Amino acid sequence: MPATGDADLLAEVVELRAKNEQLARALASRAVIDQARGMVMALAPCSSERAWDVLVEVSQHCNIKLRDVAAALVVTTNDRTLPEPVQRELRRALRGLHLADRTSTEVATRHRRDPP
Repeated sequence: MPATGDADLLAEVVELRAKNEQLARALASRAVIDQARGMVMALAPCSSERAWDVLVEVSQHCNIKLRDVAAALVVTTNDRTLPEPVQRELRRALRGLHLADRTSTEVATRHRRDPP
């Protein structure tokens, strides 16, 4: 039977290994999310923050983890098709983004033309 000090050390090693694995998964997810973000920025075009919002919106509307939405989008570069719910929500979110941009552009143009 291990001594108390050995048991404490063993518990700490197990905890640190679990944290290390969790961090490794988080880093891998982050890379995929950043790639998907770049793809949305190229599709829209939009800022990084707006691309993040689009991915979050798709994730929430599909009830799919953000990292899974991002992974599905990234694998489309390998001739894979987006799952239909993700495709539908991405299309809807991008339309909303374009509509918001068009509306803000029209308001800015009107404001420049007809100052208050």
